[in-house]
Amino acid sequence: MFKSIGVMGLLVCAQLTFAQTKLDRQGHRGARGLMPENTVAAMKKALDVGVETLELDVVISKDKQVVVSHDPYMAASISTKPDGTPVTEAEQKSINLYQMPYADIRAFDVGSRPHAQFPDQKKVKAYKPLLTELIDSVDTYARTKGLPLPRYNIEIKSAPAGDNVSHPAPQEFVDLVLPICQKKLGKRFYIQSFDVRPLQVIHKQHPDVPIAYLTANAKTIDENLATLGFTPFAYSPYYKGVTDQTVKTCHQKGMQIIPWTVNTKEEIQSLVKLGVDGIITDYPNLF
Repeated sequence: MFKSIGVMGLLVCAQLTFAQTKLDRQGHRGARGLMPENTVAAMKKALDVGVETLELDVVISKDKQVVVSHDPYMAASISTKPDGTPVTEAEQKSINLYQMPYADIRAFDVGSRPHAQFPDQKKVKAYKPLLTELIDSVDTYARTKGLPLPRYNIEIKSAPAGDNVSHPAPQEFVDLVLPICQKKLGKRFYIQSFDVRPLQVIHKQHPDVPIAYLTANAKTIDENLATLGFTPFAYSPYYKGVTDQTVKTCHQKGMQIIPWTVNTKEEIQSLVKLGVDGIITDYPNLF
């Protein structure tokens, strides 16, 4: 009897270890290397190539809608005006999404222009979707295809200089985004940001919501966590700064480490060998 229990215990431990070490494959902005970024089409493509988690960004429109977009303006690299003319670099930041009702935002095409950075990206006419629409469309697609429902890594795009100019202040931003996530996704999401302020709001008011802290600086993990003020679920540094010691320190502190944005198979394999918990990539087909 004791022998059987011991064997069962070992099997359970092995299963738990496997669950903890399985790589979380994340599609950056859906699958930016393959389809126009942060569109429903990009998210569906990411599911087709087997990701577990969809990484995306959210901003806020003038009428307080949560819009899936990396930039709080119409970026010249991807945007075409409703009249068919391209948005120029000189004017892009003046087309401020926070000063536009969603109906006007939706009229811009963000999928037809060739992207110099991503020559393999398929060009399709697309618009910036609402977060609600994207979740409904993607989850329906997953069910129709018999795929597991994905997890969502949702980045709040904010910075102190942008408060009440390109986005609401942190409390309002969180109050607009979080109820949608909680209602539609339950436990299938976490929130990330470079801006510690919305993360601090969530940690204080919704301690059950997992948080990832994005970093892109030369500070130590301890220095960054001191700025954040708590230990998050995950630490997401720029991948080039990740070392064996970075991974060990994160795990010693009880954090997952999920570097961004890793775009070659060799770099993905190198980070997997270091023991990272997940990888965010523009090319999820490389997994």
